[in-house]
Parts: sequence; C-alpha cells; structure tokens
Amino acid sequence: MRKLRKVMYIIGITGGVGGGKTEILEYIKKHYKCEVYLADQVANAIKEPGQPCYEALVALLGKRILLPDGQIDRSAMASLIFTDANLLQKVNELIHPAVQDYLLDKMEQAGQNPEIELFFIEAALLVETGYKSILDELWYIHADETVRRNRLSKSRGYTSDRITQIMEKQLSEEIFRRECDFIIENNGALEESYRQIDKKLAAYTWLE
Repeated sequence: MRKLRKVMYIIGITGGVGGGKTEILEYIKKHYKCEVYLADQVANAIKEPGQPCYEALVALLGKRILLPDGQIDRSAMASLIFTDANLLQKVNELIHPAVQDYLLDKMEQAGQNPEIELFFIEAALLVETGYKSILDELWYIHADETVRRNRLSKSRGYTSDRITQIMEKQLSEEIFRRECDFIIENNGALEESYRQIDKKLAAYTWLE
C-alpha cells in the first residue's frame, strides 16, 4: 500500500456482521465534520463499466456475469466465486488493491479541505487487508453474537445456517479486541453507543 501524508485524523471502523457499523457511521456523518466511506460500496462502484476492475473481472469470470445492460450481475458473480476458493482469491487480488487506491485518493482530496476533520473507512476486513498502516486508529464495533444473530434475522431475513456460515469466515472477537484501539459496545440502545462516540470525539467539532 502506498504511503499517505496524514493531514487529518483517519479512523477505521470494523467488527462482525450485525454489529451495527452502518448505524454508528450514520450518526457520525450527521454530527461531525467528516467523510465516511464504506468499503463494500466502493467495491461495487469500481465494478461499474469504465471503472478500474470492470474489464479485469469480465476477463477473469467471463461474460456470463454480465446483465443485458452490460452491468456486472453481483449475484451471478457471487455464486461463481464463493464456491471456488481459487477464483475468490483471484477476484480479491483485483478488488482489494483497487478499493485501497480509491480510498487513498479520497483521503488525499479530503486532506485538502480544511473543513474535514475526520475521515472514516468502514470494512469488516480492515485488519486482514493491511489498512492499519494508513489509519490513526482502528475502532471495533462490538455486539454479542446473540444480538447480532437477532439483528440479521430481523433486518435481513437471514437463516440461522447462513448467519453461522458468515460468522465463521470472520475474525474472532479476541482478534478484533487485540487489533483495535477503541471499542464501542453496541448491544443495547443506540443512544448509549452515541454517548461513547461523543466522549471519544469530544475534541472535534460538533454539528447540530
């Protein structure tokens, strides 16, 4: 990963599926002078026609992953790569560096704006994909497994088996706690999580 001259405070947000990262970031985006990027959304953007990964993914996976309008069919692509570990690795080797380059460009642009005090990146794989080298801090959004399961069942309609499959592929709570600099407990009411954030970010500008 290329070096970045840090001109604002850069924070990574990570944690297991169902931990509530999206809600936490919506609150931060509303009340602080910041920019927020979700790695999954960036990964989708760079798969669009004309974007960095489009041609390479079509060359690797074939036109069978394309919709009639030329867009990549994410469901078709997922069904191919998640049953083939070798293919999944090749796709990740294309996407992860492109996502990192995109985010580094956005950081550099935001760093030229004196109004931006904080820059947040959200991704489940921040630890595994080497982002710590460009972060000032890494935050872990924690929620107990039973809480996460209930959220995923209610909000996304996931079955218990599917939730288990997803969780088994993610880092353990022990690793998250060891690797992260700050932990937000997000088991209960969001207001309590917001209180933890406000205390942590007390030195930064509050927006009503």
